[in-house]
Amino acid sequence: MTNHQSRQAAEDHYYAALDLYAEGHHQEAIRQYEAAIAADPSFLDAMHGLARVYQDTEQFDQAIAVANRIAQLDPDDVLAHTSLSILYQRKGMVPEAEAEANKARILGWKQQLKQGKQSAE
Repeated sequence: MTNHQSRQAAEDHYYAALDLYAEGHHQEAIRQYEAAIAADPSFLDAMHGLARVYQDTEQFDQAIAVANRIAQLDPDDVLAHTSLSILYQRKGMVPEAEAEANKARILGWKQQLKQGKQSAE
């Protein structure tokens, strides 16, 4: 399968997962998100979706694992750190939650400064 075909398959699974999630079919959505990630292991949107379904079904350890993977692939992903903060909070891991919230806040500020700099130029 070519890179283009892999990405197309990943997107097909991703959009199916979004529909299933919206319809409340969480286990089927999880399978589709996992298939999307299997087709394209760098597909961050699918990982975010998978982490969200895990969070909504109170599978916090799995959600944390996925969110950590996102943060490894893209350390500047504000949503990954925000998700980790929420997940740690839900598990009662307050120091970890606060650390991730601080990372998300700092990354958000950096992005705002960068955008402000670009629009001023």
